Amino acid sequence: MGCDGGTIPKRHELVKGPKKVEKVDKDAELVAQWNYCTLSQEILRRPIVACELGRLYNKDAVIEFLLDKSSEKALGKAASHIKSIKNVTELRLSDNPAWEGDKGNTKGDKHDDLQRARFICPVVGLEMNGRHRFCFLRCCGCVFSERALKEIKAEVCHTCGAAFQEDDVIVLNGAKEDVEVLKSRMEGRRLKAKLGKVYNHIPCWLFVFPATNGTSSGKVGKAPCGAVKRSIADSEESEAYKSLFTTHSSAKRSKEESAHWVTHTSYCF
Repeated sequence: MGCDGGTIPKRHELVKGPKKVEKVDKDAELVAQWNYCTLSQEILRRPIVACELGRLYNKDAVIEFLLDKSSEKALGKAASHIKSIKNVTELRLSDNPAWEGDKGNTKGDKHDDLQRARFICPVVGLEMNGRHRFCFLRCCGCVFSERALKEIKAEVCHTCGAAFQEDDVIVLNGAKEDVEVLKSRMEGRRLKAKLGKVYNHIPCWLFVFPATNGTSSGKVGKAPCGAVKRSIADSEESEAYKSLFTTHSSAKRSKEESAHWVTHTSYCF
C-alpha cells in the first residue's frame, strides 16, 4: 500500500492543506461575455438582443426559450427574468472595420487578437471587447460606449435621434453593482405596468366620489342623511327648465291624448 520500499513520504503528501482557489482567466471570461450568447452559449450572431440586466443573447435562442414549455429548461436561470419577447431589445450595433474574423485564418495558425472586437462605438470608436464600458438605449436599441454618453451629453440618441431618459440607459455586461441597480429598475417598471393594467380594468363608476359640502367640483355627491327631497315643480327654476322633466304639467297627458303603447309612444302626436 505504499511506503514499503524504503521510501520516506514528504510532509505535503501526508498533510492535506487548503485547496487552491482556481483563478478565473479574465481574458477568457471577457471573450465569453462579449462574443457568446448567455443562454445557448453559441457565438453571437445577428439579430442580437439584450435584456434589461444588460446580458447579450441570440434572438432565436430567446424565442426558443420562450416557446419551450418543459418544466426544466436548460440554463433557465440565465433568462428566468425574460417572460416575453418584449423584455429584450434588439441591438443596433456598429461593425468594426478593423475586425477580420476568420477571413485570414484559413490554415488555423493565425493568432487570435483578443483586443479586437466585432463591434465599436459609433461616436468615439472604442472597440466593444470588454475593456471599456458599453451601454444601449432601451428605447431604440442603439449601442454606445459609456464615455461617449458622458463626453457628449444629450437627451437624444447620437445615431437615430430618439429621445431617451436616464432610465433607458442599460449597461452591457456590467459589474454586480450595476446588475443590482438594473434589476431594481426592471422590477419598478414591471410593477408600474402591472398597476396600470389593473387601473385600466377598474369600472369608471368606482371613481365617482361624493363631493364635500360647500364645493362645486362637479363630482356627483351623495345626499346627506335626513335630507328632504325636493321636487322640480317646487323649485324656483324657470318654466322652460321645468318643462324638461316628466313631472311638469306640460308632460302629462289625458287618456284621450294617450295612444295605445303597441302603435307608438304616448309622447308622439
